[in-house]
Amino acid sequence: MADLEALKQKYAGVIDALQKFAPYGATLDAVDLDGEQLHIKGSVPSRVILERVWDNIKKADPTYSDLHHEIANTGGDTQAYTVKSGDTLSAISLLFYANANKYPEIAKANNIADPNKVSVGTTLQLPVIT
Repeated sequence: MADLEALKQKYAGVIDALQKFAPYGATLDAVDLDGEQLHIKGSVPSRVILERVWDNIKKADPTYSDLHHEIANTGGDTQAYTVKSGDTLSAISLLFYANANKYPEIAKANNIADPNKVSVGTTLQLPVIT
């Protein structure tokens, strides 16, 4: 018999990622057992966030043989993000790509000449970066 709590702990990064991105439209609808597998059901608003969720799945177990996931991308590839006070492109990059050094790709995708000058209230389109 599968141990629900042990599987939840193993895939905690996946659950945490879906919860972390809730303010941006991600949902976590179910975490339960499906036979011998952990069942995680939810949705993400973009491929950008889906890639972060997949990173956490692969980090927990590259074969994810004990995971039944139903994580739907309800949007497109890019992720909209509105710049808040105190934000930097490197901090946004760290949040969405787990790598602060991807900020030049964000700047390029949004035609930002100077990555150090991003106005509060600007809505960025974050591209898929692999």
